[in-house]
Formats: sequence, C-alpha cells, structure tokens
Amino acid sequence: MLDVSSFLIMSKWPPQWPERIQLYSFPTPNGIKVSIMLEETGLAYEPHLVTLADADVKSPEFLSLNPNNKIPAIVDPDGPDGQPIGLFESGAILLYLAEKSGTLLGRSPSERHRITQWLMFQMGGIGPMLGQLGYFHKFAGSEIEDPRPRARYRDEAKRLLNVLNTQLDGQDWIAGDYSIANIAIASWLTALDFYGTKDVVGWDEFTNLPIYLDRFLARPAVQKGRSIPARD
Repeated sequence: MLDVSSFLIMSKWPPQWPERIQLYSFPTPNGIKVSIMLEETGLAYEPHLVTLADADVKSPEFLSLNPNNKIPAIVDPDGPDGQPIGLFESGAILLYLAEKSGTLLGRSPSERHRITQWLMFQMGGIGPMLGQLGYFHKFAGSEIEDPRPRARYRDEAKRLLNVLNTQLDGQDWIAGDYSIANIAIASWLTALDFYGTKDVVGWDEFTNLPIYLDRFLARPAVQKGRSIPARD
C-alpha cells in the first residue's frame, strides 16, 4: 500500500484510490499524452487536475514531484522495484508505462529503438517548434513587431511536418504499428487548432497528416484521454 505521507504532493491532491497510479496533469498536448496512454493500456489510475497557474505548478507540493514545475507527472505505488516511484517528463512517463504494461513499444528491440527515435523527434522538435510558433502567433509573442522569430518557427514547423508527412507515405502509423510515438506526435498535432496555426504551416499541403490525425482521433482511448483530467 502506498504511504501517502511519503509524497508531499498528495497533501495538496489527496488520492481517493492510493493503490492506483496517480496522474497530475492538465489537458495540454503534453498532458494528454499520458492520459491517452493510460486509457490505451487499461492501467488503473486516478487523475488530479493541476492547473498551469503558479499556485499549482509552482507550489511546494507539486515541485516536490517535479522540480521543473511542468505537467504531467505521476506516482506509481507499484514501481518496478516493488516500491513507489514518482516520474515527470511526458516522454519518460510514456516509456515507463509502455514497459510496465508491455504494450505500444514494439515487439522486438529493433522496433523499440525505431519507436523511441520518433518519440525523441517529437520531444526535441515537434513539441518545442509548434509550441513556439503558437506563442508567436496567438500569445504574447504576436505583439512583437520583428517578423524574424515568427518566420523562424513557422519555417521549422513546416519542415518538421514535412518530415512526418513523408514518413507516413504508405503506412497508417509512424514507425510501424500504433505506439507511444504516435501518442506523442499526434497529441501535438492537435495543438495546431488551439493555436490557430494550421493555415500558417500550410496544413492542407500535407496530404498524409490530416488522414493520420483523424485516424488517431477516432480511437476511443484518445477521445477519452483528451479530456482527462476534466477542467473545473
């Protein structure tokens, strides 16, 4: 049984079912990666809404689990060594849950490495570039008169989307069968609507991506996971 007192975060977000994986998240592209993965695997979990306000993500309780003050994070009471484990960083959590459940990480070492490389492609490229483009298009960055930052992120976002579009020629999913790489990548593609940047990147020019994203969004686990944790 999980000793709740050993995790400070649980004093702010107390668990109702401490025997389940505890998810601390918000439905952003990074946040929904983990809730979708948990829905895909069928692992028992309990979600807690952690808003992006400083009162939550910069609270001592949340920082005790993730010193980088970003969602998502988890506590698994049944860790790999028979002890509870806390984790942050969405990519690391996806890898952990894939290993724990024995799913969505390929059927061989070679498949695993191919999937992992595309996971890293999202973490190092797709996520940061689409996020920065959104900042300069929709948020405070849109007030900056110098067009160069916006152009830089637009052009790099288009380049990365073209890499994905090419990779999807003749196949339904990135890197073979459906995997954590697709959960990571497609979750970030949904951000283009939120940021209003589909026209900016020329979304309709990428013939494979709209079909790929629709295929992802049609999955029941994706539909459920995208709204977890529910916003107040």
